[in-house]
Amino acid sequence: MIYSMTAFSRLEKSADWGQVQIEIRSVNQRFLDLQFKLPEIFRHLEPQLRQLLQNKLSRGKVECSLKFINTQQSSYLTSINKPLAESLSKNIDELKGLFNSDGQINWLNLLQWPEMIQQQPEDMTETESAILTLFAEAIDNLMINRAREGQSLAEIIQGRLSSMELQVQKVHQQLPAILQWQRERILQKFEDAQVKLDTEKLEQEMVMVAQKSDVAEEMDRLQTHIVEFTRILNEGGAIGRRLDFLLQELNREANTLGSKSINTETTNASVELKVLIEQIREQIQNIE
Repeated sequence: MIYSMTAFSRLEKSADWGQVQIEIRSVNQRFLDLQFKLPEIFRHLEPQLRQLLQNKLSRGKVECSLKFINTQQSSYLTSINKPLAESLSKNIDELKGLFNSDGQINWLNLLQWPEMIQQQPEDMTETESAILTLFAEAIDNLMINRAREGQSLAEIIQGRLSSMELQVQKVHQQLPAILQWQRERILQKFEDAQVKLDTEKLEQEMVMVAQKSDVAEEMDRLQTHIVEFTRILNEGGAIGRRLDFLLQELNREANTLGSKSINTETTNASVELKVLIEQIREQIQNIE
């Protein structure tokens, strides 16, 4: 199975204890970057949520948000958000120093700061368990969407690989004719210049030119890389980096083909191969 790094998942749940909405967005990135936006009362769950994601994902930038509405009718524990209070107090002290002010803090106004006063039911066990379960389900939904998008990417890439294979086969079939054309071209140059060479020297010249312009090895390596690329694509899993490396090898051979080109057919094939390689590169940037 091939997974795209771009996907979205949203799940909601309502119960006696309240309402929860979880959203997970993922986009392409070289490494795994997990970001969370959680209500302060559930901040302690982040390590568990992070582990759930790490168990399923290996690459991508993933943004997770949790929204919670408390509807539970029970006794509440009220507390001050101490980390937030300390942060605000530090910022206020910095502003006093910046403006050389000795103004006093209005603590009542400070208590009205969003999320400064925290209220939560005395027992959040059931709620936290439900959140962890829902988050795991949201990840499963994300993986389904990533797999669906990954399959679409694989089909596009496979189409480009087939086009590359046709180009390679086309050049392979034309190689004898290309070499014969080059031989006749050299002979014509000698005739035009009225230069006479003995048969041995002429053959040496032909061999030297043929070696410089022979692209059979490049064609063989291109075909080998295409077969390996297809194999990895069918293997699935976290293959993005492997495909990216193999694409560099394909591009190297296509460039060599262009530099050795002696006629329009091989030049056009080199250009077409590089266009197809670039199109594949755009797609694999999104593969995990």
